[in-house]
Amino acid sequence: MTRIAIRTYSAEHANTLAAAGLHPTLARILSARGVAQPSELSTELPELVPPSAMKGIGHAAEYLADAIAARKRLLIVADYDCDGATACAVGVRGLRMLGARVEYIVPNRFEYGYGLTPEIVALAAKQQPDVIVTVDNGIASVDGVAAANAAGIDVVVTDHHLPGSELPPAAVIVNPNQPGCEFPSKNLAGVGVMFYVLMALRAELRKRGVYTQQTQPPLQTLLDLVALGTVADVVKLDTNNRILVAQGLKRMRAGRMQPGVAALFRAAGREAARANTFDLGFGLGPRLNAAGRLADMSLGIECLLTDDANRAWEIAQELDGMNRERRDIEAGMQQEALQILEQPLAGPDPSARFTVSVFNDTWHQGVIGIVASRLKDKFHRPTITFAPGDETTVKGSGRSIPGFHLRDALDLVSKRCPGMMVKFGGHAMAAGLTVRAERFAEFQEAFEAVGKEWLSDEQLARVIETDGDIEDQCFSPDFVTLLEQQVWGQGFPAPTFCGEFDVLRQSVLKGKHLKLQLGRGKQRFDAIWFNHADELGASAQIAYRLDNNTFNGITRVQLVIEHAQ
Repeated sequence: MTRIAIRTYSAEHANTLAAAGLHPTLARILSARGVAQPSELSTELPELVPPSAMKGIGHAAEYLADAIAARKRLLIVADYDCDGATACAVGVRGLRMLGARVEYIVPNRFEYGYGLTPEIVALAAKQQPDVIVTVDNGIASVDGVAAANAAGIDVVVTDHHLPGSELPPAAVIVNPNQPGCEFPSKNLAGVGVMFYVLMALRAELRKRGVYTQQTQPPLQTLLDLVALGTVADVVKLDTNNRILVAQGLKRMRAGRMQPGVAALFRAAGREAARANTFDLGFGLGPRLNAAGRLADMSLGIECLLTDDANRAWEIAQELDGMNRERRDIEAGMQQEALQILEQPLAGPDPSARFTVSVFNDTWHQGVIGIVASRLKDKFHRPTITFAPGDETTVKGSGRSIPGFHLRDALDLVSKRCPGMMVKFGGHAMAAGLTVRAERFAEFQEAFEAVGKEWLSDEQLARVIETDGDIEDQCFSPDFVTLLEQQVWGQGFPAPTFCGEFDVLRQSVLKGKHLKLQLGRGKQRFDAIWFNHADELGASAQIAYRLDNNTFNGITRVQLVIEHAQ
């Protein structure tokens, strides 16, 4: 069951925004996303929440400044997704700019798993570092940090994930989500946390007389990487994150970006001069992530660290090939998952369940998260897909729906079924876990039981939220461009509209996309409904996005359909 809903908005706030010069329809859209004052739309760097507001960051700055002065060897241990890769690149580039001796390693996800484990510490110790700096991981690495301490290696944890019941015994912890941290933007990605650490470190070095305002290294040159990691990690784009992303997009559009970022734009067939969050989330991010999913993220990090444009282009092409391979694997796994779910032995139809959990012994660990996301979108159910782990376990990756906190659900399952899960972690909308293979069926039942307890019929109904109808004059390239200039993303969704249209013509492209001409009064609109081949009736209530489509030098507005009924 899918229904189209219209977001509520504050007329008072919309009027305030319009009075400040915003287009009235844009003012209404922004007020529906909680924007009350024009000042909240500022994307200038001085508007960022200052680093001093983050717990532990002053200590981190002093510690790292001392380490640089003592010429200590720093080693960054990165995560293997896009956020981890960009955080690593920001850390390496930024720390070197500030005078540090720093190298990095990124563990192979299939050999070492996630986080700073004792095994990764043993690997890192071969490089004889004085200090390990984690990026986008470490807050749950109690055993790994203890192993590093035992080996005489200090650990500085920079992370954004939710902590467990016990914090690791690190020399320093910087994480806006750790207990007692009053930093107001809890939604920083790992790359955002690392950027904040660098800002605090630079300020500490100024305080020590190493730099002045005029001679300090320009950390803003790293904002293209910060924007890419923030968008790709699908964290909420609150005011603070929108500033970081907007500044990164500004640099991309002006051509002032790392060679690797420019090469990824080229490989994705997208124009950096018109860069937006959609390009980062669906063009660049997946190509970078493909390295960590199928092979080794060190290739992706090299792409972001090299200053050689030719080498960056070579790597970007290799990453593009990996991404095509990933898509093929994903398509096959998704088809197999649907076949498994259709089997009588699999239980009731997914639409009659509260959760979906599915396993196949041929599936690829690096792709199960994407397949979970696709199945979650299809069935609108909390979904976990599993692939083989070691000889005795299966590894799962889950995605959730609004109102169902996935990590908390796994915590409850773990308490009810002791010993069934080897480990788990994550947050409200995504999580990872390892389950003992012989108890997988038991896990399915326990997870479904939590779904039955927590989810209502209303939550299980898919809702397409829209911004309602718009005036005829909004169907213009200028208005679409106005929308594109804003920073949209997770928690600050791009505008979707709805209205009644006559269906004048329709045809199916490539056997899977519905191309239409729609009418409303005297107006005519081209429209496309991707991955939907069933034709509509003579008229329909349509939820859609607006897009500028340029062909032969002429730009026309196209409706991209999200849902129709």
